[in-house]
Amino acid sequence: MRSMAFAAPLFMLAYGVLRWIDGLDGHRKGGPAWDLGHLAFLASMVTFVLLAVALYRRATLGKPTAVVAASVAVFGSGCMIWVILGDLSSSFADRWPLPDALQTAGPIAFVLGMIGLLSLQVAAGRLPVWSPMLFFVGYTAISINLDLLPLAAALLLGALAPLGRPAARGATPARRAGSTSRTA
Repeated sequence: MRSMAFAAPLFMLAYGVLRWIDGLDGHRKGGPAWDLGHLAFLASMVTFVLLAVALYRRATLGKPTAVVAASVAVFGSGCMIWVILGDLSSSFADRWPLPDALQTAGPIAFVLGMIGLLSLQVAAGRLPVWSPMLFFVGYTAISINLDLLPLAAALLLGALAPLGRPAARGATPARRAGSTSRTA
């Protein structure tokens, strides 16, 4: 889980930087930076799917809630992956267009599912309470302006970094009763 918690935002950071580079000539799309950036974004979303499944498996509290949250996150990621594949291949986009409603619902579902999974980790005492909030702020930055992708990636990295701590990987609420990152 540690590597996924770091890799997903770092792939997103690469996408943001490559998107900036692609726009230096005044337009976007059609160049190597565009393609590489979208491949990095694809890798980010696939890694987020794997992270959602890992967070579901790790959930000790609210297993039914974890199933719903993971399903929503994976569904949202799937919608985003579909759009990315369409950006990379116009023939894919023409042949299998994603309905507009799913293009809107996908990112929202992804964020809500991930926040749900991270909140279950907070409830179990494995993550600080600010982690899901920071994840939300990071993803909100993307919805404000895609040029904020590098900032958003840094915020997502900050939100997920506690998953990489040794205490976060195997801690239980009883073992971390004195921890400042556990909510009362």
